[in-house]
Amino acid sequence: MKNLKINQQPNLWFERFMAIVATVNLGLVLFDLSYVYWRDLYLQKLPQIVQIYDPIKGIEPHRETKKYLETLNALEEQVSQTGLQSPEVKSRLDEITRLSNEMIDTNPFAGANKSGTLEKIKNRMRDRIDNESAKQSFAIFWSQSYLTQKGWAKEISFFNQRIRPLIATNYYRRIGESGELIDNFWIIDSVFVILFAIELLGRTFLIKRQHLGFSWLEALLWRWYDLFLLLPFWRWLRTISVLIRLDQARLLNLHSVRQQINQGIVANFAEELTQIVVVRVINQVQGSIKRGELIRWVSQQENIRSYIDINNVNEIEAIATLLVNTIVYQVLPEIQPAIIAILRHNIETVIHQVPIYRNLQNLPGVGQVETQLSEQLATQITTNLYKTLVGAIEDPVGAKLMSQLGKSFSEVLIAQIKEKHLLSQIESLLFDLLEEIKLNYVQRLSQEDIEQIIEQTRQLRTQVSVPAVLTKGTTLPER
Repeated sequence: MKNLKINQQPNLWFERFMAIVATVNLGLVLFDLSYVYWRDLYLQKLPQIVQIYDPIKGIEPHRETKKYLETLNALEEQVSQTGLQSPEVKSRLDEITRLSNEMIDTNPFAGANKSGTLEKIKNRMRDRIDNESAKQSFAIFWSQSYLTQKGWAKEISFFNQRIRPLIATNYYRRIGESGELIDNFWIIDSVFVILFAIELLGRTFLIKRQHLGFSWLEALLWRWYDLFLLLPFWRWLRTISVLIRLDQARLLNLHSVRQQINQGIVANFAEELTQIVVVRVINQVQGSIKRGELIRWVSQQENIRSYIDINNVNEIEAIATLLVNTIVYQVLPEIQPAIIAILRHNIETVIHQVPIYRNLQNLPGVGQVETQLSEQLATQITTNLYKTLVGAIEDPVGAKLMSQLGKSFSEVLIAQIKEKHLLSQIESLLFDLLEEIKLNYVQRLSQEDIEQIIEQTRQLRTQVSVPAVLTKGTTLPER
């Protein structure tokens, strides 16, 4: 999402306004998608919402359950007027008993996928009457003798609290001429879609003007995430657009989320990409070995058509010369005392092994002479050798002879390798070694290894950036 903040926003307040509008639209979309599932809760807690939104979803009361509840209301009214033992009440009780049997037989809850609600109703009535038959339980419950014995007020209160709300949740949803369930949410959503479409067209026009090389399609895809706001289906994808807009409007900080997303993407692709790159390099080296290019490149005895020389310099000879000069002029003078100490030690060891010296060792002053002699010999040998090396390098004739020696050594070595048929063995061993590297190291890269590398990289970046901030005299931002 960080890369989406490409152009500077001319009006932060406009961005925030549109982000809030998109958030409101997303809230309505999510409410619409979850309305049928949460309708029972809305019916109990916020019945006004059900009265307003049911027509939008094509929901209306089911005829059978509506008639059942109306008959129950008439029964309560009749009992309040004539009493429980009147013939009119007896007729009402027979009617509601018949409707109870029909409800069990026809299952009017099936159309709304609420058959479980009917089972809950039957179970509660069975428990109330203590009878295994649901029909018999309803027949007993809606009898004058039972209601008189148990008490009308108590039993009707139980029914209104435990059974009636379940019956009231049933509904019928109309089907349109297209054969699909009626859903008029598009009428509400179209207002937002038109607004987002106008905004996207305006932004596309501005992007096209700012980037003259862009086509209209490229300018439109610059704001690709806004296309989700125009889709009449899969409206839940608008979550992506809303999150990006809130982040751009600085109403929501998604830095940590972006970081986790980037890390997840890198972790998913790094393993495969690493294997592809390394295996490809190894395969190219193996191919070069098979074609005999490796030994030709080292010897430079043949003109390799596919080898590109960028500076007309033999890099191997140049590197060797540079290393020799560095060793002779810089390294050896620094370690000369250590070399002298080693030679002196070896000279003293040899002198001690001479039988004549053992006999003279007891004479006074011999030990001091021995120390001076060994030190002078070691210093003289080291100095002469160093002068010889320097002279060989600085002397043009000596340098030419050294170069000829190295060249002759290389030619003889390569010739001997070819004559002894060792080249094929060396190439075979190198090829097998590279294959073992692929099998044992490259193809064993795991997701955990990649994630550890990413974490180490992030820690290194943090260690580098924090001192840079502190040296400027600024304070770390609060989280």
